[in-house]
Amino acid sequence: MPAVTESILVRSVNWLGDAVMSTPALIRLRQARPGARLTLLAAEKLAGLWQRQPFVDEVLTFSAAENVWQVGRRLRERNFTAGLAMPNSIRSALELWLAGIPKRIGVARTGRSFLLTTTVPPPAGAVEMRKRAVGEIRRRIESEGETTLYPATAHHVHHYLHLAAALGASPEPMAPHLEVSEREMEEVRGKFGLARAAGRPWFGLSPGAEYGPAKRWPAERFVAAARSLREKTQCRWLVVGGAGDRALGEMIGRDIARATGEPPLNLAGQTSLRELAAALKICDLVLTNDTGPMHLAAAVGTPVTAIFGSTSPELTGPIFFPHAEVARGRAPCAPCFRRECPIDLRCLRGIETEQVVAAALRCLAGGQEKPLQN
Repeated sequence: MPAVTESILVRSVNWLGDAVMSTPALIRLRQARPGARLTLLAAEKLAGLWQRQPFVDEVLTFSAAENVWQVGRRLRERNFTAGLAMPNSIRSALELWLAGIPKRIGVARTGRSFLLTTTVPPPAGAVEMRKRAVGEIRRRIESEGETTLYPATAHHVHHYLHLAAALGASPEPMAPHLEVSEREMEEVRGKFGLARAAGRPWFGLSPGAEYGPAKRWPAERFVAAARSLREKTQCRWLVVGGAGDRALGEMIGRDIARATGEPPLNLAGQTSLRELAAALKICDLVLTNDTGPMHLAAAVGTPVTAIFGSTSPELTGPIFFPHAEVARGRAPCAPCFRRECPIDLRCLRGIETEQVVAAALRCLAGGQEKPLQN
């Protein structure tokens, strides 16, 4: 077996959704460098995402308690030949510099370009996700303008592919993809009682959003959509999310139980990241805000209906998936990219329950790979 002469470190991004959107770049990099050893440096909270993925050879993690100097010292011992910083932060470039990596690649940014040996300009059509000021939001509402739309080439998937191209990877777009094994799905079915009952499908519901309440469709509308879809498909509901979504999941679960006569299975805060991926793959549909589980569900091949208000599907939506539908608000202040709405959340309140239900049914009819057995 020939010795590995090229050892590449990829510093991963820190949010679940961003990490999923970076998978096409990692897959293309693996294709371009089949003989290289590819190591991913990721936040400890995302370690499970990268387990059993064929496009990386090794995953190194860092904890929230570790500072950049400690991480850099650990990396220096590994003698990497090249490093790619996917985040635009100063810290990610500094980590590569402290590791003594001779070839360091990342996006050119003030305060960090001198730490890199190769700076990459933003790709054509790139858009900065700039938070709108409150005054600008009010002016746009008063002028009764239209929702801002961005070119499809501005999507974050293209940004990560553009970065990987600096190491010879093809920038040809592809859908994000993550592997989940049948064994993992069986283990999750057994642990959480997810066996299909009388041929009824499981639908996932992701009502939270770690970024903030400006990305969360009103809970009562999720409940109304859940009731309508159960009447039309005889589905069973599975609520998912992180530890911070547990209380919201319990509240929505109680309301769905009252509305449908059947309590959903609430797994919010109950699963590891790998278990969440397997649970989402088991589902026949996932109804979700623009959040990490949205990206994860699409990447494991599950049909997704995604709700967008303060953010832009052109930038962070489920892209290149034939089995995805987006329901979006049309407020003139959207997208504002704010964590909290300074006015009346009109971008999300403008999305009616019937609009979301119709999108979910189109999603099921048009792109579903797993046939429903009603």
